[in-house]
Amino acid sequence: MNNTTATPVTVLGLGLMGRALAGAFLNAGYPTIIWNRTAAKADELVARGARLAPTVGDAVAAGSLTILCVTDYPAVRDLLGDTVLAGATLLNLTSGDSAQARDTARWAASRGARYLDGAIMAIPSTIGTADAVVLLGGAHDDLTAHRSTLDTLGTVRHLGADHGLASLYDAAGLAMMWSVLNAWLQGTAMLRVAGVDAATYAPFAQEIAAGVATWLPGYAAQVDSGAFPAEVAALETDARSMAHLIEECEALGVNAELPRLFKAMADRAIAAGHGGEQYPVLIEEFGTPHR
Repeated sequence: MNNTTATPVTVLGLGLMGRALAGAFLNAGYPTIIWNRTAAKADELVARGARLAPTVGDAVAAGSLTILCVTDYPAVRDLLGDTVLAGATLLNLTSGDSAQARDTARWAASRGARYLDGAIMAIPSTIGTADAVVLLGGAHDDLTAHRSTLDTLGTVRHLGADHGLASLYDAAGLAMMWSVLNAWLQGTAMLRVAGVDAATYAPFAQEIAAGVATWLPGYAAQVDSGAFPAEVAALETDARSMAHLIEECEALGVNAELPRLFKAMADRAIAAGHGGEQYPVLIEEFGTPHR
């Protein structure tokens, strides 16, 4: 598809995700300028109609929006180097932390560029579909100016003016992902001792995970209000169940580190006088570094 009215977009970095981003723009008819340290990675995209810029500066100058998808934030600074950025709009989709995002936003502003920072909550094959969620932080006007272009990539969610929020959401999402997977693996390890395979346990685990997810809005209200009435169960009751889980794991010869961690945090909260409150009171434990 050739969209002669579409504004040109530049993609710097052609790893798996960078190639997927450039491919989505090409599919939507956007004039697409690309650059990569290893030029050979651009061959397929060039064959599809992308233009390979000879330098980073040429690539930035050619696009109305420049998307960066490289290894890390130091690589972003190194890549752009002495490139003229005045008047450019940069969207950094490189992985990093919130402090790096905010610092890079200040650096870009000092160079005269507009800056958005984002996180892609998707795998390359979903880019260009609604399943690809792209989180963005930065000035609303900078997003609005390129909204139709960015909507090509998937479901775009603006989190606010704070450039660090996309990285924070990304990290929080990873915490959620690994916690769910680790909990499932814990249960799988336990049931395997009794001859139950992972495929048999997985549907039950899905039901539990989905059920727990429905609790989150109500628990969030407690966290935000700072009041934790025991409407379902008191934390001290949960702690007794945690002790049973630890005992079961030990009896089965299964690693009990994860449930011991649960109980250690609960025990500290109970010692601080929160045993009669509901589970979300543990936000105080999660919000305080443990030494």
